[in-house]
Amino acid sequence: MKHTTQEVKLKNGASGLLIDVPGATVMSFQFQFRAGNRYTKNKDIYETAHIMEHMAFGANAQFKSEHEYEAEFTKNGAYHNAYTSDLSMVYVADCADFEWERILQLQQVAICQPRFSEEELEAEKGNVRSELTGFLNNHNRVLWPKIQQMLGEDTLTFWQRLQTISNVSLADIKEHHKRTHTAKNMRFVIAGKLHGRKSEIIRQLETWELREGERFSVPRDELSSGNATLIRRKEASNLTFGLSMMVPREISDDESDAMDALDHILTGTTHSRIFGAARAKGLAYHMFSDTSAGFHDSSWDFGGQVNLETAGPLFDIIVREIQCVLDGKITEKELEAAKSYALGRHQMGAQTVSQISNFYTNRYFADGVVKDYEKVPHAINHITRDLMMTTAHSFIAHGTWVLAGVSSGEKQDIVELAEKFDTLFHQA
Repeated sequence: MKHTTQEVKLKNGASGLLIDVPGATVMSFQFQFRAGNRYTKNKDIYETAHIMEHMAFGANAQFKSEHEYEAEFTKNGAYHNAYTSDLSMVYVADCADFEWERILQLQQVAICQPRFSEEELEAEKGNVRSELTGFLNNHNRVLWPKIQQMLGEDTLTFWQRLQTISNVSLADIKEHHKRTHTAKNMRFVIAGKLHGRKSEIIRQLETWELREGERFSVPRDELSSGNATLIRRKEASNLTFGLSMMVPREISDDESDAMDALDHILTGTTHSRIFGAARAKGLAYHMFSDTSAGFHDSSWDFGGQVNLETAGPLFDIIVREIQCVLDGKITEKELEAAKSYALGRHQMGAQTVSQISNFYTNRYFADGVVKDYEKVPHAINHITRDLMMTTAHSFIAHGTWVLAGVSSGEKQDIVELAEKFDTLFHQA
């Protein structure tokens, strides 16, 4: 879908993107605050942000309860939700074009004028406790927070987070909202048929009852390697593994594009170098690789599930193919195929207003960069083998990595897999 993007900076200190999608029949709203788990006052009340997010659509200045608010919000089919991460709290909504103004006003009252109550707090503590307990039955959910800790990130596992729920008071909820939900700490992306509406949207947003506040900085952690770790679960019939390599810098956009292409070559399809080879040998039903750029560091991750008896052969393939990358054994034919795939996915990723909005939000909410949708094909077409291999080599050369797994096996199983992978670093 054709669209144009404009960044606006409001008088109250907030910033955002207005994305005009001519002819759209839907409006999409996203509001982000740096108000996630890392911004709670202390670790004893770590779940404050998460619980507050659960209370986001409860009692407020206009509605006595969540039920009343929900009934009004959704009466014409509109959707809303909120989510919390380590850094962010994000409020999202989609609605039919004809009711965009009503929905924007309802978001305003929920974000700016909540009336947190003790009754809702106790109810949402129970809901959060149920949610996190459920995560403990998901081996991936158990695994990756542990990997974050092993790498030196100042976060808690889901089990540790459960222990903090009872410590959170209503005063903590109100303090967190007041401190984090400020104009300068807010970013937004609004997408839909905006021609003739932008000035009214800006006018309304500038009247939101938010203190000026500040845009919080992103915490910086000291990276470190950790010993191979097994999280034992007697009910785990296979091995869920995660392998993460880090560099202490934000990789560039060009490097990120190159690594996306490399990840596709390695694990993106059933004919890829690692995943495809594993499938052909019956070693693993699924695995992935992914590269992420953060503020202060970037990660190259591999993960998946594998039977214990085939984990060794799978890791042999992983090590072999990463070594091939380091040795420059990526063909132009493979690179061109990865580019073609990326171009197709890019074009397919703008079929709806929400998809267009999501193209911009991740980067804009993270560091204020406004991606240029029209320039993406050019960037993809200019990915080179040299940059792909150089960036991959930087992750190996830095030598900060961890391997962890969830299984009913023995710790020696994961130690032996780590020893296979460790050979790459001795050759770097």
